[in-house]
Amino acid sequence: MELKKIALNDVHIALGAKMVPFAGYNMPVRYASDIEEHNTVRNAVGIFDVSHMGEFMVRGAGALELIQRTTSNDASKLTDGKVQYSCFPNNEGGIVDDLLVYRFSENEYMLVVNASNIEKDWNWLNSHNTGGAELENISDQLSLLAVQGPKATEALQSLTPVNLADLVYYTFGKGKFAGVADVIISATGYTGAGGFEIYVKNEDARQVFDAIMEAGKPFGIKPIGLGARDTLRLEMGFCLYGNDINDTTSPLEAGLGWITKFDKEFINSENLKAQKAAGVSRKLVAFEMVDKAIPRAHYELVDATGATVGEVTSGTMSPTLGKGIGLGYVRQELSKLGSELFVRVRNKDMKAQVVKLPFVKK
Repeated sequence: MELKKIALNDVHIALGAKMVPFAGYNMPVRYASDIEEHNTVRNAVGIFDVSHMGEFMVRGAGALELIQRTTSNDASKLTDGKVQYSCFPNNEGGIVDDLLVYRFSENEYMLVVNASNIEKDWNWLNSHNTGGAELENISDQLSLLAVQGPKATEALQSLTPVNLADLVYYTFGKGKFAGVADVIISATGYTGAGGFEIYVKNEDARQVFDAIMEAGKPFGIKPIGLGARDTLRLEMGFCLYGNDINDTTSPLEAGLGWITKFDKEFINSENLKAQKAAGVSRKLVAFEMVDKAIPRAHYELVDATGATVGEVTSGTMSPTLGKGIGLGYVRQELSKLGSELFVRVRNKDMKAQVVKLPFVKK
């Protein structure tokens, strides 16, 4: 299957990006080094092109009802200009995808989904659209630029009349940005470093990207690849679909009980409610290495006797902490803070300890 190209594909190649196939797209994984790019975002400001993400518009009188029935969080709590993190539960107790829900008005919402799940999510939503909501897949029309880091507000403010300091976490505004009308400026992102996600039409992406790079120069802005995005999100303990959550993991096992609201009915809510009452048998835990080792996805997690108790779902060497960190599912009794685990690295059992998220405290 031929790789899809994002609007700024050639710009990234010209900037020296190493391009790799990711979720069916040709994407920049790094420009210089993952660690350098990671530190740029933690300490200053960087720009990611995440235009591979999917966007669906949900409109009409049945819009909220469809979102309420298909997502686990309570979208009725949203007001205009607010964003909510949520997930689509499936009928088997797992997760179809995790997503963001944007409310423009009472009858207009935007759902932002993972690139690898665009088709699956689109089919899932349509199959449950019994109330006549109007659905539009605009994924191929939009580019998404994530400008992340503590200096993001200063770096971007000259480009827009929207007061960026007023946009608190998980809110968004729409306005002129870099000379382009009706740009969505969202105080969201998956790095934990603060910043904004900018949704712009593909035809305006180059103008906006160039303007951001120019305005960000005094603040040390650099283009950042998917490699650093992964280490940044893992330091915050944010789940990655396909690694830490999937069709077989329940939101309650994954520590996503906070986005699973049982004061409304949604797909499989009865079974999830029963699971909550009974207690989960396994949990997604965060662990830090005590021994010197780097945990990697699919490495075995074992107990002190060497018995397998789970596996690593995400793992890396944390550039900020200088030690190995990871996430993985283990039996409930091993999920308590301070519990001792071992990661089997090339047949050697390396000691780790269950810790509280996020790994990197703000």
